[in-house]
Amino acid sequence: MADKPPQTLANHVRYDPLFHFFLAPVSLVLLVWSITHLVRHFNHESLAFSVAALLIFLTVFKTRIYALRVQDRLIRLEERLRLENLSPSGIVPALSVSQLVALRFASDAELPSLAEKAATGNLTSKQIKQAIQNWRPDYFRV
Repeated sequence: MADKPPQTLANHVRYDPLFHFFLAPVSLVLLVWSITHLVRHFNHESLAFSVAALLIFLTVFKTRIYALRVQDRLIRLEERLRLENLSPSGIVPALSVSQLVALRFASDAELPSLAEKAATGNLTSKQIKQAIQNWRPDYFRV
């Protein structure tokens, strides 16, 4: 990953160009256009087209949500294993999925103390990311 700048809180958000700049906008435009056409020219074909556009729109977003949930589950598993190896204090069950996902950016040295703070202070994922001093990049998340 030498060609990429170091990952930080400011630049860690990733975009999937095919989804964010093509599939999502095109499916939204198609849905709006089909509903507009249905309202202006109501008939069975327009209704069928609107239902098909709605199905396409929902499919695009549901597949994105499913992919993100699978990634979150894998990250949760990785971070639980990592935390159990670095901190045998038994803090893992007290952490939520969003906290574990945010902790993936913490270095090994600061992970145990930050996990303890997250669990006891009920920190949000944003607060956890802001508290990280040594950022551990995750270039694989989409």
